[in-house]
Amino acid sequence: MNQTDTYNILMYSHDTYGLGHIRRTMAIANHLRDVNTNVLIMTGSPIAGRFTFPEQVDFVRIPGMIKKTNDEYRSLSIRIGQEQALAIRTSIIKATAETFKPDLFIVDKEPLGLKGEVLPTLEWFKEHSPNTNVVLGLRDILDEAEVVKKDWHKKEIYGRIESLYDEIWVYGDRDIYNPIVEYDLPEVLDERTLFTGYIPRKAINGSTREEIRRSYRILDEDKLILVTAGGGGDGSEMLEHYVAMHEYFPTSLPFKTIMITGPFMPREARESLRKRAKLYGIKTIPFHSRVEDMVKAADLVISMGGYNTICEILTQQTPALIIPRETPRKEQLIRAQHLQRRGLLDFIPWSEVNPQLLREKIISLLADSAGYKETISSFALTGLDTMRNRLQELKQLRSKI
Repeated sequence: MNQTDTYNILMYSHDTYGLGHIRRTMAIANHLRDVNTNVLIMTGSPIAGRFTFPEQVDFVRIPGMIKKTNDEYRSLSIRIGQEQALAIRTSIIKATAETFKPDLFIVDKEPLGLKGEVLPTLEWFKEHSPNTNVVLGLRDILDEAEVVKKDWHKKEIYGRIESLYDEIWVYGDRDIYNPIVEYDLPEVLDERTLFTGYIPRKAINGSTREEIRRSYRILDEDKLILVTAGGGGDGSEMLEHYVAMHEYFPTSLPFKTIMITGPFMPREARESLRKRAKLYGIKTIPFHSRVEDMVKAADLVISMGGYNTICEILTQQTPALIIPRETPRKEQLIRAQHLQRRGLLDFIPWSEVNPQLLREKIISLLADSAGYKETISSFALTGLDTMRNRLQELKQLRSKI
């Protein structure tokens, strides 16, 4: 294959902690790649290597960093200072871009990257590779509007998005939440914005559902609840609430449970939860590379409601109860409120969770599961198809240059 026959896509995902960014990036990469399209992912995720990468997709691992405060980070694994770690990351990102020479560069969520580490690369594209299409990919909701606007004004984000990005792809629906309006982006950017719709995951068939349930000894008549904390770095309290419900109602909960604690949950917290959960027959596992299989096998999913978990739930059409965190940002709460209004899920505010309300919500959702599934089935997840169509348009434009 000649290099001129290929279309190169470079994706940046800062991934300081958690699973959300790398999973969303991989879902997009897997759909956009083909025999003539390479996708190279730059990520700081410490667990990127645990996932299976398909043909035409690969990744460059940049040194991981973890947030200490809203404005301070530290190196995840090696003992170096923040500035030194950022300098290494910045150099790798820019060198990769210059060498790979992408036709399309997609930046996930952070317009300038972590602490501005992508800015030199964006400026290089503008000066030395103007034919590269540069896209900012935003999930549906970042945070409360006032918080985002204050942060973006402080970091001079607005002008740089306008001058350095050709397009914005919003991975959500305009009629559910419109970040262009909510975050006061310049009117000129509205014309460059593509609302893709939510990003579906691979739809799992019924035989896989049955196989998963059999492997965990879940009978056809059993109700299975999947409780997942995502990456697990901040999910232990939600799982504690769920175990506490069993301790409050030790003999009157007519369902079985699998808990995924997440690979980033501290070992002591995970072990404590495992021991408590075991008393009630709750199976706990730290990580599952195919969470969508588990979502399909469940009759109800309980989670904090991050973007990717919501997309997996909607794809598999499984009823869901969301317990959204409200710190350090309210993204999950805002998403849960908007999707509840559409009848796509139910939620309990973080401050209102107690054993009685949790049990009541679970029983109600299980009783009305058919209604939730019907509503979800009519909600189109168009994200990947919309991006694929836009990619074809960009390839046609390139062929004319």
